[in-house]
Amino acid sequence: MADEALSAGAVARRLGVAVTTLRTWHQRYGLGPSHHVPGHHRRYTPADLARLEIMRKLTAEGVAPAEAARWAKQGPAVSPGAELRMRGVRDGGGQTIPVGRAGPVARGMARAAMRLDSVAISETIAHSLARDGVVATWDGLLRPVLAGIGERHAATAGLIEVEHLVSRCVSEAFAAVARAGTATGPPRILLSCADEEQHSLPLEALAAALAEAGVAYRMLGARVPVAALIEAVNRTGPAAVVIWSHTRATADPGQLGALLGVPRRPLLVLAAGPGWRADTLPAGVVRPVDLAEAVSLALAVRDSLDQSTGD
Repeated sequence: MADEALSAGAVARRLGVAVTTLRTWHQRYGLGPSHHVPGHHRRYTPADLARLEIMRKLTAEGVAPAEAARWAKQGPAVSPGAELRMRGVRDGGGQTIPVGRAGPVARGMARAAMRLDSVAISETIAHSLARDGVVATWDGLLRPVLAGIGERHAATAGLIEVEHLVSRCVSEAFAAVARAGTATGPPRILLSCADEEQHSLPLEALAAALAEAGVAYRMLGARVPVAALIEAVNRTGPAAVVIWSHTRATADPGQLGALLGVPRRPLLVLAAGPGWRADTLPAGVVRPVDLAEAVSLALAVRDSLDQSTGD
């Protein structure tokens, strides 16, 4: 039993809730850990976890916490009649965010997003970043959840508040990684959204991944006019420029052509994002397939410059 017992942090991550939420459920409704070894903190058993799964599920569907706790204490076996009675006490919708084949951490974060639980969302992201790094967190956790929110919004025109909250949590997490970066030397990578492109989270993910890898960069952010981008390139002389476009509406190849014609032309121009079409890109422009490839290309440019400087 001791091997199966879980800490509060582990249970919180599995459920997609904050540790403080578990503490509240314990103190108010008696849904606490039952396994105890003298001299150690109590830990959650599989039976405790099963009850908490019911609690989390029902509260996410709008059942009042006290009522949800009453059902949770009856155990995981709930009859069809009980399901109907539980639906009768719901005071909110039962929407969920689809995350495809993503794992339990993504599902837990999606549930936290539906509850607008920013603490749980931030804790989940921070733990994943510390454990797996930026690229794996983006691909395995954040992209599935963000795509699921977008899918649900397209179908219902709702979840705008969910998207805003999750985006803010993601931005804050990436900013923390960037601040902790240990890059040295002048910034050699310039990051910019295409003209009128407002979706900057993928670019923030790239910035965080570069900071994690020790690569210095400059971030211009969303909606950068072509003239402003060219001015920035001429002024700073970056070795590589990344232009992000999320939609076809903002992916004007003319922006790339203008960039290739500047006096201080960068060694590498990356057209990143699903907006760009490979058959419309000017010669010399590279379109990375994902975040990992964009980071790899940026690292290659840095290493090439370091080698030439060393020679």
